Amino acid sequence: MGDGGSNILTQVEEFLARLRARMARVRKKLAVTSGKGGVGKSVLTANLAAVLAADGWRVGVLDADLNGPSMAKMLGVRGRRLQLSSDGVHPAEGPLGVKVLSIDLFLPGDRAPLTWEAPTQQDAFVWRETMEATALRELLADTAWGDLDLLLVDLPPGAPRLPTLAGLLPDLDGALVVTIPSEVSHLVVGRSVELARAHGVRLLGLVENMAGYLCPACGAVGELFVGDSRSLAEAFGLPILGRIPFDPRIARCADRGVLYAVEHPEAAAAQALRELAARLSALLSEGGGGR
Repeated sequence: MGDGGSNILTQVEEFLARLRARMARVRKKLAVTSGKGGVGKSVLTANLAAVLAADGWRVGVLDADLNGPSMAKMLGVRGRRLQLSSDGVHPAEGPLGVKVLSIDLFLPGDRAPLTWEAPTQQDAFVWRETMEATALRELLADTAWGDLDLLLVDLPPGAPRLPTLAGLLPDLDGALVVTIPSEVSHLVVGRSVELARAHGVRLLGLVENMAGYLCPACGAVGELFVGDSRSLAEAFGLPILGRIPFDPRIARCADRGVLYAVEHPEAAAAQALRELAARLSALLSEGGGGR
C-alpha cells in the first residue's frame, strides 16, 4: 500500500507546477503531426517557424522526435553548445530568433544514437515508452523558453504521439495534420485523426505537402502524385489550410541548415507557406479551426 516511500505524488505535483509556470509564458502551443513518416513534416515546421518569426512572432520549436531528431540540422543550430542556468536549459537560437531545442543538441556525435538505460537489456522495451514520455516532459518543463507567442512541437511518426503530448500539455491549442496526396498516407493519417479526436485533441486542419512538383527551371507546377487530399479532408470535416508543392531546393536548403522560405521567398512553395502561416495566425487569434 502507498508509494513505498518514493513520495511520488509530491514529485508529480512539483513537476506539474513547474510545467504550468513554464508554459504560462507561452501564448500558443501547437503540434505538427501526421502519424505517417516521410511526409515532410519537419521541413514544414522549420519553414513555418521562419515565416511566422519574420512576421514578428516570438517562436520556439521543440523537436519531439527523440530517436530521429532533425530540427537542429534544418534550423542551422546543430553543434551549438547549450547554456545552463538556474532557470534551466536555454534553447539554441536559430534564424530570425527562432528558439530551438532538440535531443540532437545533447548527443556527442553524428552517429551517436539515443539509448535508454534499464535494469536489464531484456526488459528495456518495457521502460522505453515511459522513458521517452518522461524525456519529452522534461524538455517542456526544464527548458527556459522565455516569453513566446508560439511553441511549435514537431512530433515523430506514430498515431499515439499526439495524445501523449496532449496529456502532457492539457492547454495545447491544437494540431496541424500533415499528409501527402497518396492513398497510403491518407490511410495512416486518417487513423491518427480518429485517435486524436477520441482523446479530445483539437485539430485545426490539414496541410497537403508535396502537392505537385515545382520545376526550379521554369516555375511550373506539375503532377507528383495521382489524386489529392480533398477526400480525406471531407471525410473528417477538416479544412485544407495549405497545399505546398515540392521544390527540390527545399531538400537542399534543409541539408545546408538554411530556411527555404527565407532563401527563396519568390518561389511558389514559399508563397504557399506564407499563405498557410497567415491562415494559421488567424485561426490561433480567433480560436477557430477544425475539431
